[in-house]
Amino acid sequence: MKFVIITGLSGAGKSQAMKCMEDLGFYCVDNLPPILIAKFAELCFSKRGEIQKIALVIDIRGGKFFDDLFESLDELTDKGYKYEILFLDASDQTLIKRFKETRRVHPLSSEGRIIDGINAERERLEYLKQRANKIIDTSNMTPAQLKEEIKEVYIEGSNNNIMISILSFGFKKGIPLDADLVFDVRFLPNPHYIPELKEFTGNDKCVSEYVMKWPESIEFVKKLNDLIDFLIPYYEREGKFQLVIAIGCTGGKHRSVTIANILYNYLKDKGQRVKINHRDESMS
Repeated sequence: MKFVIITGLSGAGKSQAMKCMEDLGFYCVDNLPPILIAKFAELCFSKRGEIQKIALVIDIRGGKFFDDLFESLDELTDKGYKYEILFLDASDQTLIKRFKETRRVHPLSSEGRIIDGINAERERLEYLKQRANKIIDTSNMTPAQLKEEIKEVYIEGSNNNIMISILSFGFKKGIPLDADLVFDVRFLPNPHYIPELKEFTGNDKCVSEYVMKWPESIEFVKKLNDLIDFLIPYYEREGKFQLVIAIGCTGGKHRSVTIANILYNYLKDKGQRVKINHRDESMS
């Protein structure tokens, strides 16, 4: 049985995620008091195959009941019920914009600033985020993109092979919230300062050749490949089904794109399930 707990920041897309899970055939329950999770799991597992996929949305709306969540999760583990945690996150700027657009009140800031509620919620959810099997940053996602991400994890990604997401980014736009591993390649020579290369990206041969002509670039790629090869089996052993590797440079246009492409091709050639996204490639 697939038993998924959906949680995360208010405004990050939990309701949309639940709709996606329903479309995928999950039996979904919204805002179940955490103290009832173990009893609900016992009921579902006793159905002997009648219910194969379950998703529960548990979040800060439970108020004081939310404090029972960690004890309930431990109870699930003690009773041998396997579960996964899907955590939805988004940047502060994105969350504030969404609350203002919908004119909703943040559950932890009914009489104060939205950002104060967001900060308080982040603090209360931090430990839960650390326990999550999958974190999705919805800051730049449309509902359709979120649905595709969830489909990839819970349908195509339902086997034992870990899905690896390679993400290039620019530090000036912030580190991706869902990154498991972050590598900083700002130590490499920057094509941005070469006039004939500035307007191209790491997807262009002239830029990638420039980035990779330096001995430190070649050595870094070798060590990066070795490290990822070393880590993947251990992530799989711990039950992680998606690994997000973020590679950043200043603008996210040249060096990070080049190195991300090389790592993507390396892992793809080795038969790994891998995808790539260049978050800030089009930035000036």
